[in-house]
Amino acid sequence: MSRPGLRFIGWLIGVLILVGACLLFPRVLAFVELAARELRYFWWLILIAALGIWLVFFHKSRKP
Repeated sequence: MSRPGLRFIGWLIGVLILVGACLLFPRVLAFVELAARELRYFWWLILIAALGIWLVFFHKSRKP
């Protein structure tokens, strides 16, 4: 099977596991809902964290 096909199957399995966890454990659904709601207020924190990760891994100083 090609790599895009395997990637799609991986995403599909991940989504199915998340849906199954939400059906089996209603608190998981409440946590995901709360996280999505709080993301509306703390988007800037995620942006700063992403910038920090980018600086650490991709902005390496070159030695002269």
